[in-house]
Amino acid sequence: MHARPLPIRILALALCAGATAFAHAREPAAPAAYFHIEPVRPVAELLPIALAAKPPVERGEFRAPDLVELAGLDPRIHLDIRYASSRNFLGTPLYSEARAFLQRPAAEALVRVGDALARDGYGLLVHDAYRPWYVTRLFWDATPADKHDFVADPDKGSRHNRGCAVDLTLYDLASGEAVEMPSLYDEMTERAYPGYAGGTATQRARRDLLRRRMEAEGFSVYATEWWHFDYRGWRAYAIQNVRFEDITPRP
Repeated sequence: MHARPLPIRILALALCAGATAFAHAREPAAPAAYFHIEPVRPVAELLPIALAAKPPVERGEFRAPDLVELAGLDPRIHLDIRYASSRNFLGTPLYSEARAFLQRPAAEALVRVGDALARDGYGLLVHDAYRPWYVTRLFWDATPADKHDFVADPDKGSRHNRGCAVDLTLYDLASGEAVEMPSLYDEMTERAYPGYAGGTATQRARRDLLRRRMEAEGFSVYATEWWHFDYRGWRAYAIQNVRFEDITPRP
């Protein structure tokens, strides 16, 4: 994997015109509703600041990055990359490509999760995985301080930046449609908590099934987001700030 400078022009075009989805990025049959906030400042103003910023300096030895593209691993893994569209909490495209990557051990574990869920009649619908650091900085700067529990501190970096976190939900294998959960994706309310007792019994059962299947393969759920799972050993990987189009995955 190699990197080149992050040109503002390319990302600005994505913000204005949206992103082109890859053929493997299969979206739900009916687009789901999405949670939205009013940014502290317009995203178009914050983007150049995020692109010019530098990730925190980390010391120590880290494993070499080995990002694997999820779309090619298993046809049952579907993508609905919200940050490559306007259907996200900031209401504008933030990625220039609708793709998803994980470090190889996490990606292989996700395939095993999918195998187990298939026996339950469900497939995995991925909203986000590896995230360049500049997007984490953008999220933090755009989000009101009272909602910072739901976004990562860029001074510490996100596990998404390390390629060891994935945001996902379930879809019904028979219909191909995303199932209802107790909250929307990226919803910044208590309904997003993994232990939230509200919603319907069916919604909670699906949420808890997803958690059990993920935990069985080495993932752990995030404290305030039922859809966010971190893979064990994430600390072994350094923060990355490489755009999707600059990633060259190994076979």
